[in-house]
Amino acid sequence: MSTIAELTIPADEFALSQTLDETDGLEVEIERVVAYDPDQVMPYIWFTGESDRLQTLDDALADDPSVEAAELLTDLDDERLYRMNWIDDVTVMIHLLTEEKATILKARGEDNRWRLRILFPERESLARTYDFASDNGLSINVEKIHQLDDDRHGRHGLTDAQHETLVTALDRGYYEIPRAADMEALSDELGISHQALSERLRRAHRSLVEDAVAIGTEETPESDGST
Repeated sequence: MSTIAELTIPADEFALSQTLDETDGLEVEIERVVAYDPDQVMPYIWFTGESDRLQTLDDALADDPSVEAAELLTDLDDERLYRMNWIDDVTVMIHLLTEEKATILKARGEDNRWRLRILFPERESLARTYDFASDNGLSINVEKIHQLDDDRHGRHGLTDAQHETLVTALDRGYYEIPRAADMEALSDELGISHQALSERLRRAHRSLVEDAVAIGTEETPESDGST
């Protein structure tokens, strides 16, 4: 079954370590990555921050040993989009794209490390990638793993009951300002107590937040699926 994993890896074991050091304060996010031969990858990367720091990017990228070439595609004053060729320190990326057929859903460089959110076609591909990194002396840390259920709603870590509750709350206007439905109306429609509804919503909201932004947040104990 397909698996989404959230990983971290030190920048000095991956790519753009020197650039991240020299442009402290910039947000760095990979838009997409293309592997066009077994030895090279071509990432498209957004850099966001103050314009004076962005002005130093070209020099930083030119001196970065992990960058063979960098081309500025878009300059929006406080954002820049580059297309690059990476040649060094990207063995994990190449392995992911060419050997395991993985998809990089999100990648962000911060605090001298990279945070990666990756879709693997199967759980075993993640295990092989981890073994590959370890064999090559790389320090991948697996922060979070969850499998994709056959039902697409499982992608966000929600139980069926949680998904039903959120859909009902949205349809009845619970999230509108002002609210068109309150907790009492929702609990009556769903046939559960006010307390059970409150707990179900809280757990559903936490699952959504963790799935979207909280890489590394401690996992909550698995429920029996009833809430």
